[in-house]
Amino acid sequence: MTLEELTKIVQDKVGDDSGLDASIKFDLGDAGVIVVDATKVPNEVTNEDRDAQCTVKVASEDFEAMLKGEMDPMGAFMGGKLQIDGDMSVAMKLGNVVG
Repeated sequence: MTLEELTKIVQDKVGDDSGLDASIKFDLGDAGVIVVDATKVPNEVTNEDRDAQCTVKVASEDFEAMLKGEMDPMGAFMGGKLQIDGDMSVAMKLGNVVG
């Protein structure tokens, strides 16, 4: 899946008001980044690399599998396929938004 396709899926899942009330960056390595700024309504989703309260580093293939429900984010984290930098409480809210 392309970065644009992944971004569209994230936008659809986040919607206009996710209730996340935080900013998060999905760092997909060479594929690029997806930044969700849910500190305002409507939520903003962009591929512009900017600071966020929490950064999730994950391979684009693994991120795609998580979005499709084929990979458990907690299992990916425990298995070292997903790394989190920043505010862990923001990452804990992601299951409700992206999962």
